[in-house]
Amino acid sequence: MRRASAAIAGLCLIALLAWPASAQVNPPAPVPTGPVNPAIPDAVPPVAPPAEGSPAPAMSPETTSPEGETSPTPLPTPSPPPIVVEPANPAIEPGRTVTARINSAAGTITATAADPAIATVVVDQGQRAIYISGVAIGSTVVTVGDSRGLTSDVTVRVAYDAGTVADGVPLRVTGDPASVAFLRDAAIQAAEAAATSRTGARIYVPPEAVVVHATLATDNRVTIDVPVRITGDAYINTAGTTHVAVENFALPRVAPSRLLVSDYPERLTADGVLFTATIDRTTSQRFLYYHFNPSTEPARRILVKATNTAATPAVLHLLAALAGPGSNEMEVGHNATRSFLVRSRRNEGTVFTIPPNSTVNIVNHNLPPNSVVNGILQMRELSGEPLQIAVVAQGADAPLDQSADAANLLAGGALHARGVYPVPEFFSDYTFFTDAPPLEIPIGQLPLPNLRVGEALSGDYGVMQSMRVVIVNTSRFGQAIALYANPRGGQATGTFIIDDTLVQAHRLPAYSRYKIWQETIAAGTYRTLRITTMPEGGSSYPLRLVFAQDDGSVAPGGPDSPVY
Repeated sequence: MRRASAAIAGLCLIALLAWPASAQVNPPAPVPTGPVNPAIPDAVPPVAPPAEGSPAPAMSPETTSPEGETSPTPLPTPSPPPIVVEPANPAIEPGRTVTARINSAAGTITATAADPAIATVVVDQGQRAIYISGVAIGSTVVTVGDSRGLTSDVTVRVAYDAGTVADGVPLRVTGDPASVAFLRDAAIQAAEAAATSRTGARIYVPPEAVVVHATLATDNRVTIDVPVRITGDAYINTAGTTHVAVENFALPRVAPSRLLVSDYPERLTADGVLFTATIDRTTSQRFLYYHFNPSTEPARRILVKATNTAATPAVLHLLAALAGPGSNEMEVGHNATRSFLVRSRRNEGTVFTIPPNSTVNIVNHNLPPNSVVNGILQMRELSGEPLQIAVVAQGADAPLDQSADAANLLAGGALHARGVYPVPEFFSDYTFFTDAPPLEIPIGQLPLPNLRVGEALSGDYGVMQSMRVVIVNTSRFGQAIALYANPRGGQATGTFIIDDTLVQAHRLPAYSRYKIWQETIAAGTYRTLRITTMPEGGSSYPLRLVFAQDDGSVAPGGPDSPVY
């Protein structure tokens, strides 16, 4: 192998030595066919040299030189950066000053207000900013310039803020425990009550933006952040966050002794006082209001005012379930009743302090045209002198502290209940044998007398009805038993707490019969069922609850069932 490699290497060396000898021979030069120095064509004009001190123009490949070569064309001069003012459209209250930053300005900044009677402006060269001061309500233009001669027009609006958002507010609640939904509603109401708004402005809290992570047990505390917006066409919109410091206050549930009702006039055609009453420390009282604002009427609100005329503060415990405004009266009544039954069972309420010689709006319920509102409250004074309660209908833009003549109650239209009624809660016991005829329990059938001059309470609206039913099966076989809802006065919705389960019925046709509970009772055993319900505003009561043998109809929550 080594000898063969040496031979090959020798041959390569001979070839390399021979190659330069043949590469040194030059080819013959070509014979020229034209003049050696051709003349410059007459058609090409002479090119003038650039003026002294002038820069040569930029060239692009699209331009052809006299020699036929491509040269660049002049590029456009770049635009200078515009003046940028931040904020671009400042708004300010009269007597206040706002700072606007000036960006991309060259050299000296200038600023001039078109109407100094509306706003004035001062330039701060060092901070590259202008200070705009509001003088009077209106709009004007501030023109900002710089040393390049560029300008920028800024529209300035001078108006009052729509209101103010409270930074923080304390809130005492009750609940065993206080649920997430209740805490959210209570925090929103506290933040809205702590905010102030100008005439015509609206306070709004987006409920989905209020985050509550868990229920709150008795004697515990939590802070809930509530974003508040205050808007109005004539004002500068205001936004902020109110930090609501919540404490769950231990307080037992006390059954009410009276039912107060404000349902007359149900159809509002004027502003004024709808109902008055006095509450004190001796007992708890339930209160129901239900009012409709026709489409031909202006926007209103319903206020429930508590007035303390004493020289010492008063403390009030309030359970409140508000529904509406809405155009579907049955839905509004159902939502208020459902909320009250659930909150009453958990004792979910708020604790208010009414300062001496003052009036506090404990309810502020918007009532636009073609809408109905329903509120069910339970009030108990914990300390202090008796409080005067008034329900007032007033214009939506009227001041919240506007006085009203409590001596003259509004009247007119069809007669409805307005007064004080003696039985706010019914309790009853029943026994049903599975082989006996159906057991019928009337709901909302007994009219309650009015302790004042006025209509009796038909339908028992606002009256909580609780019952205990013992179902006994003495046979040797299991018996399928069902509970049916059977409206007897017209269409009706319903809310039932059966043991610890919430059962709701959508609009039930008059005289229909739908199953709201079913179970098989084992042979030789019994079953105790506890039911709580309340007639619902906007529905036609009475209604019957019927215990009977299961007829095989659709189960609650099943297809084609209005019960869920």
